[in-house]
Amino acid sequence: MSAAADRIASLDSLPAEELCTQAEVALQALVTIMNEETTLLRAGRFRDAGGLTAQKTQLAQDYVVFARSVQRQTERLSTEAPASLDRLHRNHDSLATQMAENLRVIATAKTLAEDILVDVADTVGAKDRTRTYDRSGEVKMPRAVSARGIAINRAL
Repeated sequence: MSAAADRIASLDSLPAEELCTQAEVALQALVTIMNEETTLLRAGRFRDAGGLTAQKTQLAQDYVVFARSVQRQTERLSTEAPASLDRLHRNHDSLATQMAENLRVIATAKTLAEDILVDVADTVGAKDRTRTYDRSGEVKMPRAVSARGIAINRAL
């Protein structure tokens, strides 16, 4: 048996209460780190938020393993630990809410960063634009109207 298969078998054989508890602990850890990331992104602390990526990824993977085990064991859990299973389902709903908020904030930060880069490129490229009229009274734009390159100081 592979290590992954051994882990799956060991999770599936856990007592119902213990499986639900371990899944809930993994879920709460994921919700907590996503909330922290969301808070950092809202505060504009992108570098600090980026530092949470590896931990968030690991916690998400751990939770998915538990969630799949719970799905495989739903019938047994609903018989042996119905209250714990209900609590886990309610907490899973809080994860969905937190994920939606987290994704919304990430999308906003991404859009903001793209807008800033476009504005910088337009400003830098504007220096190369013709500012005089030709014989027909029109301003002729050069072929390359955008910036040729942008250097970003990541130390800021």
